[in-house]
Amino acid sequence: MELSDANLQTLTEYLKKTLDPDPAIRRPAEKFLESVEGSQNYPLLLLTLLEKSQENVIKVCASVTFKNYIKRNWRIVEDEPNKICESDRIAIKANIVPLMLSSPEQIQKQLSDAISIIGREDFPQKWPDLLTEMVNRFQSGDFHVINGVLRTAHSLFKRYRHEFKSNELWTEIKLVLDAFALPLTNLFKATIELCSTHANDASALKVLFSSLILIAKLFYSLNFQDLPEFFEDNMETWMTNFHSLLTLDNKLLQTDDEEEAGLLELLKSQICDNAALYAQKYDEEFQPYLPRFVTAIWNLLVTTGQEVKYDLLVSNAIQFLASVCERPHYKHLFEDQNTLTSICEKVVVPNMEFRAADEEAFEDNSEEYIRRDLEGSDIDTRRRAACDLVRGLCKFFEGPVTGIFSGYVNSMLQEYAKNPSVNWKHKDAAIYLVTSLASKAQTQKHGITQANELVNLTEFFVNHIQPDLKSATVNEFPVLKADGIKYIMIFRNQVPKEQLLVSIPLLINHLQAESIVVHTYAAHALERLFTMRGTNNATLITAAEMAPFVEVLLTNLFKALTLPGSSENEYIMKAIMRSFSLLQESIIPYIPSVITQLTQKLLAVSKNPSKPHFNHYMFESICLSIRITCKANPEAVGSFEEALFLVFTEILQNDVQEFIPYVFQVMSLLLEMHKNEIPSSYMALFPHLLQPVLWERTGNIPPLVRLLQAYLERGASTIASAAADKIPGLLGVFQKLIASKANDHQGFYLLNSIIEHMPPESVDQYRKQIFILLFQRLQNSKTTKFIKSFLVFINLYCVRYGALALQEIFDSIQPKMFGMVLEKIIIPEIQKVSGQVEKKICAVGITKILTECPPMMDTEYTKLWIPLLQALIGLFELPEDDTIPDEEHFIDIEDTPGYQTAFSQLAFAGKKEHDPVGQMVNNPQIHLAQSLHKLSTACPGRVLSMLSTSLNAEALQYLQGYLQAASVSLL
Repeated sequence: MELSDANLQTLTEYLKKTLDPDPAIRRPAEKFLESVEGSQNYPLLLLTLLEKSQENVIKVCASVTFKNYIKRNWRIVEDEPNKICESDRIAIKANIVPLMLSSPEQIQKQLSDAISIIGREDFPQKWPDLLTEMVNRFQSGDFHVINGVLRTAHSLFKRYRHEFKSNELWTEIKLVLDAFALPLTNLFKATIELCSTHANDASALKVLFSSLILIAKLFYSLNFQDLPEFFEDNMETWMTNFHSLLTLDNKLLQTDDEEEAGLLELLKSQICDNAALYAQKYDEEFQPYLPRFVTAIWNLLVTTGQEVKYDLLVSNAIQFLASVCERPHYKHLFEDQNTLTSICEKVVVPNMEFRAADEEAFEDNSEEYIRRDLEGSDIDTRRRAACDLVRGLCKFFEGPVTGIFSGYVNSMLQEYAKNPSVNWKHKDAAIYLVTSLASKAQTQKHGITQANELVNLTEFFVNHIQPDLKSATVNEFPVLKADGIKYIMIFRNQVPKEQLLVSIPLLINHLQAESIVVHTYAAHALERLFTMRGTNNATLITAAEMAPFVEVLLTNLFKALTLPGSSENEYIMKAIMRSFSLLQESIIPYIPSVITQLTQKLLAVSKNPSKPHFNHYMFESICLSIRITCKANPEAVGSFEEALFLVFTEILQNDVQEFIPYVFQVMSLLLEMHKNEIPSSYMALFPHLLQPVLWERTGNIPPLVRLLQAYLERGASTIASAAADKIPGLLGVFQKLIASKANDHQGFYLLNSIIEHMPPESVDQYRKQIFILLFQRLQNSKTTKFIKSFLVFINLYCVRYGALALQEIFDSIQPKMFGMVLEKIIIPEIQKVSGQVEKKICAVGITKILTECPPMMDTEYTKLWIPLLQALIGLFELPEDDTIPDEEHFIDIEDTPGYQTAFSQLAFAGKKEHDPVGQMVNNPQIHLAQSLHKLSTACPGRVLSMLSTSLNAEALQYLQGYLQAASVSLL
């Protein structure tokens, strides 16, 4: 694409169309942009548009499109084509920083993100001047430019907060500190001074405080991994200024908005974070400053109001106290009973109250409420921080703290009892207090794993939780209902099983509640209870115990999906999946209605898939329905195909990318249910599965390979007779996969199925070419993963076609090639093969080479006979060699960037492990002994003399053990 006005005009029109709400206009425009994004100059056209377009909407759209383009294509993946040409890469890096700095804030943010994505790949090696270019702009004095630099630096350096330690990371951080720490410190001091100069100028203060927030965030990122020498030397400057900013109060910076945090609150909460980081990680160096921070933050907590805009500040301030109180050498600050009482009374209790804003979120923004309350999202809430503080205090002061709070809990419950309809919030706070007091350690998988001995959880459950859940109306006091359900969920390991069984019908009943939070919590609680394990790793709650409730459980779960706001509720769908998994054949009578409802739901969401977890559990539920029904009645597979194929066809025709990998997995499952023949409906689809466009998306590769394997297992002869012209296409897929380091193992899965199942004559003409391709790849890039797969393949070939055929095909490619493969690959590398079935295939293949290949006994290959036998005994007896050379760090399939949906494996579509030599060989050691016995019968004396002169003593001992076990001897 040239950088021409005509192309800019075309691009403008298509970008406009991508904003159209009508999918008939939007989708083709998106497809067009996708089709041209590989062209040279495409990214430069986007940058030109966002710089020069007269329309603001086009500028913004171009900036977002550019950022997403960089996100998808900048990383260079080994073995895959470089998606952005070198000249474009150079031009982008040369222009993007100045362009970002001169753009309005909305566009600056997008370009800043793009720089950090490029920086993640190219900085520092391939973009050495990025830092200098950025630091030089600090001198400009223009805070719009300075904030652009700070914002970019923040998005570039914030990954230091969660990267694993490595030499590479240290080197990069050192380089950044050398170039950045001093200018950042000078900018910090200069900005603080400007704040006092402009103390009465509101608009100047806003810009300056935006800079201070970014500077404080950069301080956090640069200090996270370790305490840098520079910051240790300059701690006085930073900490003194941080402390004075914490205590600063400027009327001009106060906002009227009760919801949105202002700049002052954001800055103070970041400073609390920075102080907590130092208190936790660098407590020795931070000790001189700690008392004044504790005082300042305490005052902040006591004087800050309950408005939502202070939430982040208050929760970060409480988190600071929580991190300090659980460190042994700050213990003395909290020992006094009055201090503890004061913290409980002034900080913990007020921040556990259920405010009007929480009630509003509960009713009107339930998704966000659930995310915060149930999943512990990134956004810290006051309640969670208060809960963490209670946990921290209990570490050293469990007795006194439990005593203080028990009093509060009792008085709150008494207030509630006086007038429940008015005072229900008191009970809510009481339940929250009990929960935070009782839970010492918690995991997502098991709920509470350690509890406070001083709190009687079962008694509280029976007296205060159950009555709420047993009340006749499910819609009364929804917040208390949600609290009660959450209590069951959290303390499911502490409450006795009989109480859990009493709760199950109550939870099923609450699936009908109108409140989204209540029916979501009910679904989630049931799902968690169904995964609990009892003795012998069996589920704690059995299908038999659930028998009376099956019908009402399934009815209510599916009904809950029709309640307003829950049509794609992932918790309900996960509960459906888990119920199927627990109940197994008890669900068969309900399958016709269930599968109809699941198919209708699938059709509806395929129009616009937006909830990945919901979709995943929906496909898992479909797989479970198929498995459970067809296990009892294999003939039922036809009715599933009838129900599902119409929707599947529509998904494939409309190219719903998110669903295609799932569809292939479900089709594999269905096809594997057929006994020996492929139904015609599948054969009609077969040619389409070989289309190159499907194989371009990495997420499609594993499920497509599995589907093709199912075709080969069930109908190789049909393919050979009715679709022989498609065999080259099948091998073309193998050739594409084998060329990629990330996907070569998938290529081998496919090749192994072709060798195992296709009639020999149908692949005769291609065999030699297959081996040549494999040798080319071996020469170009030999990796451990490739070698392991290659060894399994040649041994499978040997098992299928015989050892002589293997030797002949190698030697037909190049004389004496067979000997080279034995000597250079099989003998030294066989120890690397992993997996029971894979090892067995290799053992049977090598046994055939040793005992059924005449050239091994009477040509120059004979010298390899003993080393090969020794390697085989090693495969049986030595531990697996799992060393991997340093230079081999594969990009994992899941890590490849881009918008393609990563492949999500469906657990319940799992494939049974297939053993191609299972019928023929049960025990490979005994098989070796029997085969050697047969060989020694054919040429008496030869085998024994070779063994006695050359095999090492330990291996010989093992071999005698195999011969004994097989009750045979060598002649």
